[in-house]
Amino acid sequence: MNQAWAVTSVDLSGHFQGNILEMIFNSGPMVQFVLLLLLVFSVVSWAIILMKYRVIRKAKKENSMFMDNYMKSNNFSDIFVESKKFRYSTIAEVFRAGYTELGKLAKSRKESSQTSDNPESDKWSMEIRGIENVERALNRASESESSKLESFLSFLATTGNASPFIGLFGTVWGIMNAFRGIGTKGTATLAVVAPGISEALIATAAGLAVAIPAVIFYNYYLNKVKGISLETDDFVSEFLNIIERHYVKK
Repeated sequence: MNQAWAVTSVDLSGHFQGNILEMIFNSGPMVQFVLLLLLVFSVVSWAIILMKYRVIRKAKKENSMFMDNYMKSNNFSDIFVESKKFRYSTIAEVFRAGYTELGKLAKSRKESSQTSDNPESDKWSMEIRGIENVERALNRASESESSKLESFLSFLATTGNASPFIGLFGTVWGIMNAFRGIGTKGTATLAVVAPGISEALIATAAGLAVAIPAVIFYNYYLNKVKGISLETDDFVSEFLNIIERHYVKK
């Protein structure tokens, strides 16, 4: 049966007579399992690619919109209210974390000034601790937002690294079938080796077809995330400078 199928797929002049689906359906169980595994990797990878495109695009757009509002306003409380509109903005999330910690600092200063016997000394030490607390809150929020943007990108890296080897396994298995056919028939005609060679080449092509987009988009999105993270880190530094100049020293 395999011999007859091979003859219908390839003639002696070298022209292909079948189609890809026939080659897949007529391949061995192991190669079909490899192709199914690669299909799962491909579907998940493309789902991540499309999801990350949407998330990163929204993050960049909302970061720009938030910074426009931030530069136009001089009131942190107003900016805090506006920041809640930007759910995908990493900078808005960092600002909310810093503003919340700043509110805790203001509350602690007020309580300390009412109960302390040496308010000036306590005020100075609280300012130092307050800056450190705000800085830690900003850094935690920044790292958390970067981790969110990078989530699932590791799967793309794994797919890009593993898929060619999974396809190579199917290739080796197909070549083994080709040599088994030669040993069984005692001849190396095209009709004997074509089934094994065809399924081997399909596995190779499938592995590369899954790996190439995963690698391309992994590197692309990783660079985008690094750019957004740098913008967020710059905002953290600027926000801390504003606190030191206009708030803590008051």
